[in-house]
Amino acid sequence: MTANDRRWWILALALAALTSCTPANPSAADLLFLGDHIVTLGPEPATAVALVADTNVWLGDRADSAAWQGPETKVHELGDRALVPGFIDAHGHLTFTAQTLDMANLASPPVGPVETIADLAVTLEAFIEERGIAEGDWVVGLGYDDSLIAEQRHPERRDLDAVSTTHRIALTHVSGHLMALNSLALEAVGYGPDTEDPPGGHLRREADGRTPNGVLEETALGPVRGAVMRPLNAKQIRKALVDYASYGVTTVQDGGAGRAQIEGLAAMAREEELPLDVVAYQAIGRGMDELPADIPVGEYQRRFKLGGVKLVLDGSPQGKTAFLTRPYHVPPPGQSADYVGYPMFPPARIDAWVDRFYGTGVPMLAHANGDAAADILIEAVQKASAAHGAKDHRTVMIHAQTVREDQLDEMAELEMVPSFFSAHTFYWGDWHRDSVLGPERGSRISPTRTTKDRGMHFTVHNDTPIVPSDMIRLLWATTNRRTRSGQELGPEHALTVEEALFAMTLDAAYQSFEEDEKGSIEAGKLADLVVLSRDPREGPVLDLLDVEVLATLSHGAWVFDDAGFAGAP
Repeated sequence: MTANDRRWWILALALAALTSCTPANPSAADLLFLGDHIVTLGPEPATAVALVADTNVWLGDRADSAAWQGPETKVHELGDRALVPGFIDAHGHLTFTAQTLDMANLASPPVGPVETIADLAVTLEAFIEERGIAEGDWVVGLGYDDSLIAEQRHPERRDLDAVSTTHRIALTHVSGHLMALNSLALEAVGYGPDTEDPPGGHLRREADGRTPNGVLEETALGPVRGAVMRPLNAKQIRKALVDYASYGVTTVQDGGAGRAQIEGLAAMAREEELPLDVVAYQAIGRGMDELPADIPVGEYQRRFKLGGVKLVLDGSPQGKTAFLTRPYHVPPPGQSADYVGYPMFPPARIDAWVDRFYGTGVPMLAHANGDAAADILIEAVQKASAAHGAKDHRTVMIHAQTVREDQLDEMAELEMVPSFFSAHTFYWGDWHRDSVLGPERGSRISPTRTTKDRGMHFTVHNDTPIVPSDMIRLLWATTNRRTRSGQELGPEHALTVEEALFAMTLDAAYQSFEEDEKGSIEAGKLADLVVLSRDPREGPVLDLLDVEVLATLSHGAWVFDDAGFAGAP
């Protein structure tokens, strides 16, 4: 059903409700929510919302809700609880998240247990024993963080050889842009003293300048990922989606999926195995330039949509591979004081891709963490716009961590959409300020306030599985800008709660051309709704982490319910 079809259907139902005078109201709602804390984020306030099947059919004053009540209507009194639009994952990696369910959790608190290299070793040893991993097999872990480990460094091959010389160990850095391998794993992918750095990547070396020390950057990860990643598992995907729903997410992104992942998700959708909407963007580059001919771009096939393409222009600021215009505050080991990171592709290659997809109307996500990478993307969009004329393209700059004010001016003119990794202010704010960017640049990562003041569309995200898809913590981080150490990082860029909610819902829907269907509680839109333990707009923003997700509906169906709504009479 299209948006226009749904609106005509809603109009017919509303007219039927107004003219019906019998107890067995043919237009009775399936669900009716009543309460004083309904956060519509739309043009009309409400104390009542009626749902029929997968759609919000009416909202208004609870005193007028009787027309929507029938014998089978389930009425939910919210009391002090709040009803908000379903959160939309503006950027993340669904299939990678599903695959991490079988990986060792090497993150630091509050996500995982690792605070030292020794902790990492103990965790890996326990993982090998618990999983019964045979000698010669791969041991795969995710989430180690050199900025939080006491030694303030990456584990190297010698550290991992101490864990096992008979297993192939491959650990992904928390950023997803670096890996650490033991000697057997290096041998398995053919990395040795004579291996040259691949374009857009780097093998860190030992003191002799030749022998790999086990730490890989960017495109050097490719052969390892090809060796350790397993085929898409539908059971893992469903488990991951339910986990997303537990955080209030109703639309999930797979930003940078391969062809096999896209085809697997499309197959699951055909079999009605997706409990949430999934929007995938195909990774472009390294041999993946053509989109599948049998999956249309921008159209849902049941609950799956191929949203467009994903480009990667640079790396990670916390991993110190993002491409900057000014040097890193503290360069990574082996780099000089003028080190600024590096791009993934030459600018001409980015120009060609952007021109192609802009010209053919294919939406683009473009990963650009450093401001030098942002310059490349902005210039490419400027050229494409000049060549093809202004279009409603909504090109998304993913992360936009260090985007400058002059760049925001250019992006506003081009109607580009920054999607800020504002969870960084908590997870890596101290690291950005003290090591990556220094106090001046570090304080203005994810400049949400000046973006909002320009009247731009923008979103915020978690980049799951880089950090958990905890939308309440994302809301807290965007409104508080507190670091792990409790310090405020650029408080002048903080948003209000309602502004941050808007970025997580209606602007996130706009980003993927879905604002007519999702993002606010309005008649005619999909019934993607979340029940929270209290109204997040009330009380101190520092207390937002006390807010709990109690239940999540997607298309009017309970996907997560921790409060007994589904079984209520």
